[in-house]
Amino acid sequence: DGGDPCVPAGRSVPGGQQMTSLVTPRNTLVLALIVLFALLPVYTTMSGNTFMLTLFTRIIILAIAAVSLNLIMGFGGMVSFGHAAYLGIGGYAVGILAKEGLHDGLLQWPLAVLLSGLFALGVGALSLRTRGVYFIMVTLAFAQMAYYVAHDTPLGGGTDGIYLTQKPAIGEALNLNQPVMIYGFTLVVLAAVFLFLALLNRSRFGHALAGIRVNEQRMRAMGYSTFGYKLAAFTLSGAIAGFAGFLFAVKDGFVNPELMSWHLSGAVLVMVILGGLGHLRGALIGAFAFVLLQEFFKSEAIFGALAKQIFGSRNDRLIKSLRPTVAAINAKEPEVAALDDAALRARSETRSSTGPLQPISATSSGPQLVSTVTARSFIAPRTFTTSR
Repeated sequence: DGGDPCVPAGRSVPGGQQMTSLVTPRNTLVLALIVLFALLPVYTTMSGNTFMLTLFTRIIILAIAAVSLNLIMGFGGMVSFGHAAYLGIGGYAVGILAKEGLHDGLLQWPLAVLLSGLFALGVGALSLRTRGVYFIMVTLAFAQMAYYVAHDTPLGGGTDGIYLTQKPAIGEALNLNQPVMIYGFTLVVLAAVFLFLALLNRSRFGHALAGIRVNEQRMRAMGYSTFGYKLAAFTLSGAIAGFAGFLFAVKDGFVNPELMSWHLSGAVLVMVILGGLGHLRGALIGAFAFVLLQEFFKSEAIFGALAKQIFGSRNDRLIKSLRPTVAAINAKEPEVAALDDAALRARSETRSSTGPLQPISATSSGPQLVSTVTARSFIAPRTFTTSR
């Protein structure tokens, strides 16, 4: 047909590709989320609502973790139930370096990614020899081993974890001590991860990985080393999750074994399923929906006593786990002992965000620091004054 055809075309050209519309409900939702993320700092600056900024920072970090899991689960067909281990290793890399006085972000995040990738390489080399439910259980077993190493040894600080006395700085211009800076940095990292994985999935590696998911035996018969492709994808997935763990440690100002728990592995798995397998945008949608649903069901204004019973029992377990630490501090600070369990439980109903340790005074025994005993997003901070 030329520029002025005499008659309309009767049929489509054989073998031609059918054009698909970019305006779909899923793409529209992703575009709306991008606009929302971009305008959020403006809203929080004008309103002073820092909780929203912290909440969306957490959503972005979980989206990075979900994208990394989607690489092996959605594109490679490998269902891992131990993905939180890589987040924890990345977070503990930051905490241990900070404890040793190394606060350079340009040193912390590459080491977090490297250690998480190496651990994923070892786990993948052993677990990829199994399939199905056996693969799921082996990945869970390795994750639980990493959890108990952090939980029961002095390396990870035990149940209390490790506090960051100073937030890392990446170069001279990017200081991650401000919530807006952390939010902007995590948003840029999410965009970079999305772009990298989109290019990877369109490469020969991505097509081979998709072929392995559909029919591994046929790909092996065609001469592909399926084990090598799967191990490379598994290692890359763990390294990206380690970066998310680095961001978690920077955002919260501390890291504890809960970052490695199987609950978080299950939560990331649900995010991928909720958003849709095999789609990068599905991880972002799933993380956004999961966190908002979590906050919705915690609301006592909507669910009343039911929300208090469900999440209050979890608060009680966290308070019980913190009692040894509180008792040790009370022995040194008698005035803190007046805060009994009832007062601590009342405080646990209040949601607030905490930052890193801040110096408040100096005495002959050395500088004093404010140490915040808290558990991630479920218990309000309780402040004690201890000597370093």
